[in-house]
Amino acid sequence: MRVFFPTDAHQVFFNYRGEELRYNFISHLIDAFERHQIDFFVDKYEERGKDFKNLFVRIKESRIALAIFSTRYAESSWCMDELVKMKKLADQGKLRVIPIFYKVKAQDVRGQEGEFGDNFWKLAKASSGDQIKKWKEALECISDKMGLSFRDKSSEADFVKVIVKEVQRVIATIGFEEEENNFVVNGESLRIAISIICLFQLNYQMLGPRHEPEAIVPGDL
Repeated sequence: MRVFFPTDAHQVFFNYRGEELRYNFISHLIDAFERHQIDFFVDKYEERGKDFKNLFVRIKESRIALAIFSTRYAESSWCMDELVKMKKLADQGKLRVIPIFYKVKAQDVRGQEGEFGDNFWKLAKASSGDQIKKWKEALECISDKMGLSFRDKSSEADFVKVIVKEVQRVIATIGFEEEENNFVVNGESLRIAISIICLFQLNYQMLGPRHEPEAIVPGDL
């Protein structure tokens, strides 16, 4: 089994409701990621006893995040706070977020409706106004992105394959963009170097070679 380090490039962060999905859907997803050697972070790998805020550090270290929405997702303030952090990094262009709608409708997540909405508003009753505002903005923003949906009576095995392919596609896109950016940066450095050389050559042509003044010998006076 491959070891997955928090600082691996293109690490994928799993944001999900553990009590609902950890021992079924998430376990199948982990198995598929390991078989395809996709680096990922899921909270089961976090050291026991550490502060949960370390999860926010893991999000920052990641390049891709899966926001796995389910009916009980909005019961957890931790899920919601992670989502706010993911939105912030996505807005800064530092994180790619892929929404996964597991047996829940995207419109229910976006509008906090249905069973998903009922759980959200139960949580909101015990929360502050500013916190609720950030949660709603994160839900609306992330759920509005292009995502993947799994409905009842569908094949979970096939859905896991679709997720793997999408993550691989995003990883390839990130790699291509990084190579392109490196090419632009290196090309700009080369352009500056050539410009400096040309400037020196132009100065040499205009001023000619530098001549040191001849020393005066006392006997020549």
